[in-house]
Amino acid sequence: MTLTTLKRLATATALASTTVAAPAAFAQDKPSFTIGWSIYVGWMPWGYMEDSGILDKWADKYGIDIEAVQINDYVESINQYTAGAFDGVSATNMDTLSIPSAGGVDTTALVIGDYSNGNDAIIFNQPGTLEDLVDKPVNLVELSVSHYLLARALDSVGLKESQLATVINTSDADMIAAYSAPEVEVVVTWNPIVQEIVDTDPNANILYDSSKIPGEILDLLVVNTETLAEYPEFGKALVGAWYEVTSLMAAGDEDVLTAMAVASGTDLAGYKAQLAATNMFYDPAAAVAQATSPELPTTMSYIANFLFDKGILGEGAPDADFVGIEYPDGTITGDPNNVQFRFNSEFMQMAADGAL
Repeated sequence: MTLTTLKRLATATALASTTVAAPAAFAQDKPSFTIGWSIYVGWMPWGYMEDSGILDKWADKYGIDIEAVQINDYVESINQYTAGAFDGVSATNMDTLSIPSAGGVDTTALVIGDYSNGNDAIIFNQPGTLEDLVDKPVNLVELSVSHYLLARALDSVGLKESQLATVINTSDADMIAAYSAPEVEVVVTWNPIVQEIVDTDPNANILYDSSKIPGEILDLLVVNTETLAEYPEFGKALVGAWYEVTSLMAAGDEDVLTAMAVASGTDLAGYKAQLAATNMFYDPAAAVAQATSPELPTTMSYIANFLFDKGILGEGAPDADFVGIEYPDGTITGDPNNVQFRFNSEFMQMAADGAL
C-alpha cells in the first residue's frame, strides 16, 4: 500500500468518524468525542489506550464515549481538528498556535506530555557543519516545528534562511522517500523518521537537534476550549487515561512499550532510544510545573515572533501579538482581546492530586 493510499485512507477514516461522532454529538444518549493523533514517540500512548481499552474504561467512568483516531499525516490531523472533525488532537505548542489558534479556533492545551530533547533533528547526508548549509536546499514540513528548529539552528551560527538555496515543503509521510532521492542532501524531521534515517544511512550526520533548545518544542494534547468547558468529563477521562498509560511506561512495562514500538514501526530497543531523546512528563506534577513555568510565556513569545515573521500568525495579523495566549495563572501574552490558545493545568493537577 502506498503512502498516498494510506493518507487517503486516514483522511477517509477521519471523515467517517466525524459522520458518526461529531464534536459533542450524542450516541445512545452518551456524549461522544473523537481525538486525532499521529505517530510520534510521545504520542504513542493515545494509540495504546485506544487499542488496550484503557480509553474506553475512563470514558465509561464519566459516562461518555471517546475514540482516538490515528492520522498518518501530522499536519493533516491538525487541519482536520481545525475544521471541526475532531474535538482534540496531538500537536506541538507551535503548530497549535499557527494553525487552529491563528485560525480562530479557541484551543486548550489539556496535556503537556513531553518536550523534544533530541527527537527533532537536522540531518545532512555528508560530513559538515551548519555553516555548510549555505546554498543548500533543505527538505522539511514547512512552517512546522522543523522549520522553527532550522531557524533556531541557523541563528545559533549567525546564518539566515535566505542564505539557503531553498526550503522544500515535504510531508512527514514522504520524508523517508525524499531523503533517499539523490538530489536531497538535507532534511529536518522528527522521530521515528530521524531514527530510521540514522539507522539505514551510515553517512547521516545530525547537525543540530532539539536538545539544544530544551523546553521549547512541547508535545501536547489540545482540545476545543468550548467543548471542554461544556463537558469537563471529557478532559477528566482523557487525562485519567493518559496518566494510567504513562505510569505503565514509567514503570518500564515492556509489553506496553513493545506495543507502542511496533505501532510506531520500530522495535523495543528503537522505541527506548526515542524515549531517551524525549523529556516525558510521566508525573503529572512535572507537567503542571511545565505549564506554570515562568519560561513558558517567553518561549511562546519567541514562537509567535517566528510565526509572524513567516506570515502565518493569522490572516491579516498586524504583529506578533495578534493571538492572545493565556497561562494557568491568568496572565496573557499577545492580544488579551483575542485569546485563542490556553494552557490549562487544572486537569493535570487533578491527576497529581489523585482526584480523577
